[in-house]
Amino acid sequence: MKLPLLPLLAAALFAPLVSSLFAAAGTDVKLTRADDRVRVEIGGQLFTEYIFKGAQKPYFHPVIGADGTQLTRNYPMKADVPGEVKDHPHHRGLWFTHGDVNGLDFWAESNGPKQGRILSEGVEHSVAGGVGIIKARNKWVGADNALHLTDETTIRLRGTAAARILDYEVTLKAPADKAAVFGDTKEGSMAIRLPLWMTPPHRSGKVQHEGKGTIINDSGATNGATWGKRSQWVDYYAPKDGKVYGVAMFDHPTNPQHPTWWHVRDYALFAANPWGKHDFEPAHKANPKAGNLTIPAGGSVTFKWRFYFHNGDEKTAKIADRFKDYAAGK
Repeated sequence: MKLPLLPLLAAALFAPLVSSLFAAAGTDVKLTRADDRVRVEIGGQLFTEYIFKGAQKPYFHPVIGADGTQLTRNYPMKADVPGEVKDHPHHRGLWFTHGDVNGLDFWAESNGPKQGRILSEGVEHSVAGGVGIIKARNKWVGADNALHLTDETTIRLRGTAAARILDYEVTLKAPADKAAVFGDTKEGSMAIRLPLWMTPPHRSGKVQHEGKGTIINDSGATNGATWGKRSQWVDYYAPKDGKVYGVAMFDHPTNPQHPTWWHVRDYALFAANPWGKHDFEPAHKANPKAGNLTIPAGGSVTFKWRFYFHNGDEKTAKIADRFKDYAAGK
């Protein structure tokens, strides 16, 4: 079958443009493999590490902005960092998982009979056109090591002089002999735990934190009003040392349930969750299975998200335009 000539010519012309844009001086990408992780450097500086052994799920930590500012909390990877809170020890850097898969909890971290684990089956890495690529294969197992799900995950990492981009694509596959049911719960799913200095004013237990951060979504809702709402994107930003730093997350238009719901908290949890309908929407509160997604035996489903680590607020960083770029495949 002959392919149309114009799309092929457009792709040939566009590829060098993307390559030159992200392979410019100071934004070259280097990936280095160790036994338990892949180190990602951009322009000779650490961006992040993909850690695939030593915990109950793979995760990225730390995540560092273009000027060297860390944009993730250290705990629980580092336990004694001054000024950090020690809640939710399962909030590890940047990660993907869910709190109910076939009745097992892959979100929390415990040793109970309902605890799930995501185990690495293989990791490959490469660099092409100024983009670092990590390809991972994982299996999702219960406490008895029974298989409930596998995934094939591709992460693409790149940078500019002022920004960093992490694209996360995961294809979830049910085993040949049984379905995989993603249950309706707020405890999920594509997530990052930000540092305390990024938070808006909020209360944690008896402690009032006078943060200066802002959470905003595509409809203009802010802070606590963004929790449980559907949106194409959410941006979380705050001032530090005379500059403003932001982390935006984009939900790809091809994702099931787009635009997704957001499990985004004023204490610095920031998560997109396509399986929390009954928790997020009062009209469905009585139906705990309202947001379930079933992958039939042998079937699969793919999700895509982008993290955009930027300077400035959502207007300065043109987050709405950057989402349009992502939706258009840029």
